Amino acid sequence: MPLQCGIVGLPNVGKSTLFNALTNAKALAANYPFATKDPNLGIITVPDKRLDQLSDIVNPQRVVPTTVEILDIAGLIKGASQGEGLGNQFLANIREVDAIVHVVRCFDDDNIVHVDGAVDPVSDKEVIDIELGLKDLETVEKRIDKTARAAKMGNKDEIKMLEVLNLIKPHLEQGKQVRTLLKELDEESVRIVLKDLSLLTSKPVLYVCNVDEGSIQTGNKHTEAFKKSVAGEHAEVILVSAGIEAQIAEMETLDEQNEFLEMMGLEEPGKNRLIRSCYALLDLITYFTAGEKEVRAWTVRRGAKAPEAAGVIHSDFEKGFIRAEVIKFSDFTTLGSEAKVKEAGKMAVEGKEYVVGDGDIMHFRFNV
Repeated sequence: MPLQCGIVGLPNVGKSTLFNALTNAKALAANYPFATKDPNLGIITVPDKRLDQLSDIVNPQRVVPTTVEILDIAGLIKGASQGEGLGNQFLANIREVDAIVHVVRCFDDDNIVHVDGAVDPVSDKEVIDIELGLKDLETVEKRIDKTARAAKMGNKDEIKMLEVLNLIKPHLEQGKQVRTLLKELDEESVRIVLKDLSLLTSKPVLYVCNVDEGSIQTGNKHTEAFKKSVAGEHAEVILVSAGIEAQIAEMETLDEQNEFLEMMGLEEPGKNRLIRSCYALLDLITYFTAGEKEVRAWTVRRGAKAPEAAGVIHSDFEKGFIRAEVIKFSDFTTLGSEAKVKEAGKMAVEGKEYVVGDGDIMHFRFNV
């Protein structure tokens, strides 16, 4: 179940520089629009100190973290919804991702041109919002025309679809994003919006303020103005310096990175915070499998039951699920081995209705 986040923003806000730093890829990072003409896909390992703790105890042959896919989507401009620039292609790329990482420029640098002539992250965000909203409105209006005809024939599914579309349309016409409407909808309506319509503005969003090195800890006038502008969205805003991340990515050893982070007054690279924020954005959790051959992290949605978690490893595990042997992470690290956990009666045997907890160490019994 690979998680895919799409990095979006205006040209020259630092998207490709950030992407390169996150993935150690070498996407062209040029000082002009459309440096990234095709989406670049990178894979990032998810940092999790719990893996190191489990590895120290189990001493496995290998350790396998879970991963996040990052899609670097070329810069959008005004008119993208009508095909300006490479708008149609870029909007199609956004439609395919699970979440949006929206990068806004919050640094001044006369050597890096701004597509609209001046640094204004609030205005930049509005440009993107307008283009995504206009495309969604076009999608909804076309779907209403098609659905209305089927609804007249008495099809219950189409009647429900039309009801949802008629709720969404005025919301978009007011310049609002569909994600802000989801909490007001019933479960079936939310499923229709997210699964059947796959609207651009329904996707969860994380705002990344790309700042200069001197603003990474306290922010600046641009970040303060931006945070105020999105306060009503209840969205997370994080500060990342693509320049700092690029320097970290070039360092060959962990010691070098740690020394540099300490010098900058940072506890960890910005990409760690970004990845964890993406996880929280999509309401995902991690469970582990731990044995002599391998200690491994797996990703599931919060609220997933044991058979679904087993299916992440292999579909046969879910089909033939019998039970799950579950150890809480704190019990495993406190007692120091699976044998001692069993002796203490801390291993639980759970059935199909067990809801997986973040950090659970699981072993599945199945029969196919």
